[in-house]
Amino acid sequence: MSDELLPSTDLWQALRRYTNARIALGRAGDSLPTAPQLAFQYDHARARDAVHLPFDAEGVAAATGAAGLPVLIVHSAAPDRPTYLKRPDLGRRLSDDSRAALSLHAPPEGGAYDAVLVIADGLSALAVHRHAAPLVIRVVGALQGLGWRLAPLVVVRQGRVAVADEIGSLLRARQAAILIGERPGLSVADSLGVYLTYDPRPGRTDAERNCISNIHAHGLSYAAATQTLIYLMSEARRLKVSGVALKDERAERDGPAALPG
Repeated sequence: MSDELLPSTDLWQALRRYTNARIALGRAGDSLPTAPQLAFQYDHARARDAVHLPFDAEGVAAATGAAGLPVLIVHSAAPDRPTYLKRPDLGRRLSDDSRAALSLHAPPEGGAYDAVLVIADGLSALAVHRHAAPLVIRVVGALQGLGWRLAPLVVVRQGRVAVADEIGSLLRARQAAILIGERPGLSVADSLGVYLTYDPRPGRTDAERNCISNIHAHGLSYAAATQTLIYLMSEARRLKVSGVALKDERAERDGPAALPG
């Protein structure tokens, strides 16, 4: 290949401004230079630390108390972190004690909450520690401003996405939105995701949920995530669906300028 067909070093360096991907790292013999190799090891260690960081459920509950909702702390069927990582199925359902305790907070027979907000550590407690409270406070304020009746906020230790289905069913909530730490990557270890399910109950599939992901300091802002979630929850309420049957049609309806930046 001629030199004219090879990308220049300057071009690759310029592209680094637009991505966190590991490009234009250079070369030292058959390996990487010392600096990018050390950076890779650091980011890998940071991702591992995020997965194993102990979840401060009480601290999260205290921080989210500013939203004005009662806060309940429960536990999944996974008794500890090693079991949680080896048995994803146990993180998708509540422990027997938590199930019994949560059922005491259901509305009277025939009543229902419009929605329940759930927080779970997922695969990055770091993401939840940093981002859950600011987002929850915004979302609760917006929903209450629309007149929604909200269930107590539920904080789950060792929880996975589907645990919100059981929580929503027990509390007789028409929708469940779970804020959860996403799987850490080598560029972001503290990314928060939100999963929304209409008519939550055990057995719901991922195709029946909507996801808002990449919420962190260098990703989706709290304001944009709140706006998207409120839009989806309002549409789910109107159409009585979620997941693949529920689309974010704001771009088609209002044009790109109407979407948060």
